[in-house]
Amino acid sequence: MRDSDRHVAIAEMLGRVPFASVRDLQERLNVSAATIRRDIDRLHEMGKVRKVHGGIASVEGAGLAARPYDENRDLAVEAKRAIAAQAETLVRDGDSLIINAGSTCFEFGSRLANRNVRIYTNSMPLAAYLGEHGSCHLAIAGGELYREPSIIHDVSAGAPNFYASKFFLGAQGVGAEGLLESHPLLRVVVENFSRRADQVILLADSRKFSIRPRHAVLPLQRVSAVVTDDGLSDADARMLEDAGVSIIIANSSFARESV
Repeated sequence: MRDSDRHVAIAEMLGRVPFASVRDLQERLNVSAATIRRDIDRLHEMGKVRKVHGGIASVEGAGLAARPYDENRDLAVEAKRAIAAQAETLVRDGDSLIINAGSTCFEFGSRLANRNVRIYTNSMPLAAYLGEHGSCHLAIAGGELYREPSIIHDVSAGAPNFYASKFFLGAQGVGAEGLLESHPLLRVVVENFSRRADQVILLADSRKFSIRPRHAVLPLQRVSAVVTDDGLSDADARMLEDAGVSIIIANSSFARESV
């Protein structure tokens, strides 16, 4: 494939997703990492993409719309599974957990299907999976299905009548402003859930620290810990530490062994 053809393919990919890692691009274009990095440098110089840690992001990244669940779940899959495996080690038998919607939280929640835990979730995909494959105690949020963020929510219900030791959630983006989302409904959902848990634990792969949706849904100071991958930059690590957030780096080899 010629350079120009790859550049067109990369631009088209960023028209569908807000971020692409070097590995994502390698797999899509079947070329070496060195070739992808040269393409990234060239496209960044041309102003067609933003070069970020671990890959590239759309130049329109500040105004991102939420991606459909089915599309988002296919991004950074290995990192999400490693994060989910590491997060499972934070769960004790008998725990009561709130698990928010999202593809990383689905990977995490599905690992708990047959654990001795109580789970409350607003995720339609996770609830369906646990209902069919699990034996854990399951409580499901009531209300309407909002297909874009793939959540079940009742706008008049307020915080759920469920108390948890830990609230696990993802985020579309992470910055100094806090956890970021492009769908305004998630601000209410996350705030309500956070008031029903002793600890808030963020599950976010390192690419999320380069994405800047418009809505801050929770300040970093409300987060107890973040589970992420080893692509986290030193600057982002300092940002989390300054906010008092504990950092847990997922081990990808551990994830493969524990599947």
